[in-house]
Amino acid sequence: MKATTSIVPRERQRKQPRCLSCGATENMGRRRYCSLECRQRLRLRLDARTGLVEALNTRCATFSFSESLIMMDILPYGTSEIFSFLYPRTPGGKPGEDFSRMADILGERWWAEKRRTNKRFLASQHVLSQAVRNYKPITSVKPIITTVSSVKRTSLLILNLAQADLFSPALKRLVKTSFRQQAKLHHPDVGGDAEIFRKLHQAYEEMIAWAENPTFVRRRGFPDKWFYDGDKKKWVQPLPG
Repeated sequence: MKATTSIVPRERQRKQPRCLSCGATENMGRRRYCSLECRQRLRLRLDARTGLVEALNTRCATFSFSESLIMMDILPYGTSEIFSFLYPRTPGGKPGEDFSRMADILGERWWAEKRRTNKRFLASQHVLSQAVRNYKPITSVKPIITTVSSVKRTSLLILNLAQADLFSPALKRLVKTSFRQQAKLHHPDVGGDAEIFRKLHQAYEEMIAWAENPTFVRRRGFPDKWFYDGDKKKWVQPLPG
């Protein structure tokens, strides 16, 4: 059985918002994950199989999925060629579970070749030879370093603000206007929920503080797929778009 060996056409990304960890579409709204636990479960699955990507001498890798496939693209050190492993989704299964199955199959093949030849390099080449060769630009697997604001995404969502609003000269006014509008609905004195108002006020304070002293962080990754950084030997979740 070849986990990736058949060439399967890649599907277009669905426009409907979906969880970047399990693919769920119900009640997603503007959220990127259906729950924190769901995101953590996929991260644990990916982290548990880092031995495979390390064995393949991986410089960078990405993991993504569609309704019918999971996809892992690998860029090994010392080459500009991308190797793609495609594996069919299990009906009703989670992407992380299917990734584990694919990684186990590839890992077994690596070890079988390692035992046969007693050469790690040959074992890695054996597994890579079963991948689909891709002639895409390296930037599809190796992301550029981007600079993003240090503002929490939840604060923007709570105040109904967009990322573009962060660069508006009227940011303070936008924050105050949104806060006042929502305070009329959620303040406990008018029958609102105290916990919701607490989160609203916390988001307001964070946004005002950021408007007065904007700070940014440098990140490396993609907005729609998980990224493996070979230098740090860790998976990075999709970055805010």
